[in-house]
Amino acid sequence: LCIIFIVVVVFVPSATALIEGLYCGTQICYDVLGVSREAVKSDIARAYRQIARKYHPDRFSSLAGETRESAHQKFLLIATAYETLKDEDSRRDYDYMLDHPEEYYSHYYTYYRRRLAPKVDVRIVILVTVVAISIFQYYSWWASYTEAINYLSTVPKYRIQATEIAKQLGLLNKTKEKGKNRRSKEEIREQEEEVIRDIIKNKIDIKGGYQKPKILDILLCQIVLFPYCLCAYVVWYCKWIYRFTICREEYGDEEKLYIIRRNMKMSQSQFDSLEAEQRDTLLERQLWIKDNYEVYKEEQEEEMKTKMALDPRWKRYRRWMKNEGPGRLTFIDD
Repeated sequence: LCIIFIVVVVFVPSATALIEGLYCGTQICYDVLGVSREAVKSDIARAYRQIARKYHPDRFSSLAGETRESAHQKFLLIATAYETLKDEDSRRDYDYMLDHPEEYYSHYYTYYRRRLAPKVDVRIVILVTVVAISIFQYYSWWASYTEAINYLSTVPKYRIQATEIAKQLGLLNKTKEKGKNRRSKEEIREQEEEVIRDIIKNKIDIKGGYQKPKILDILLCQIVLFPYCLCAYVVWYCKWIYRFTICREEYGDEEKLYIIRRNMKMSQSQFDSLEAEQRDTLLERQLWIKDNYEVYKEEQEEEMKTKMALDPRWKRYRRWMKNEGPGRLTFIDD
């Protein structure tokens, strides 16, 4: 019993002592400012201004028994006392420490949790970050889409089709005017280019990474719509299980294409970019059946190997690997 008592005395801090390094250290913050524990916030602020003016480094002038360094240290202590007592939450924690000094480690945790907590609400930081990413996404997608439209405007295949559509709609005839409203050839050419660009933009359905951006695809909207999308997916999945697992219904074309896309490990945008004839071929091969897909996959791999074997660049690479490849590389002695 005596040994236990000695260990407690040695290793447990004094319950009545103030803690060095927390708040005002071994001094009481109320005594530092010369106020009582019942003082209101206005009294604390008034006391702080009076005593801080006395020890402020810019106004220090040889106080009796004080050096500039000691005055500076007292000013820091006064500022710490004021920062502790002016905030209601911090003052409440400090009063609790004075009333319950035995809870030594709890006071350390409370003090450093408040001191190291971020000054800005984390939710605001996350919101600003998501909004910034969403804005960047949207404008980068528009840049990619504009780049795709500019490229398609130079491709003869699409340019000729767009010109024919513009002529059928009578859009190009409007550019050729006579009389006072007659414009230069350069202006007419620019007008025709703008008409062709608009036709390509409105008539061609671009898929994949260069598709026309939608506001619902940005990160912010995706986060907002996530609960709805999750519920919709759960409902869809339950219907799928009920229809095709429990009731044993036959797959429709839409369901077959979904299973094929999943077997091919393609995203929805990638699968949508396939030509209609290619998707019809996938349906004809019955690739929603796993065994059929495995046969199709092996055929594609063999076809790719054949193309690579006949490719002159691949032949040159294999020749280099055989005759002068990495196995022939050595360091030269100095």
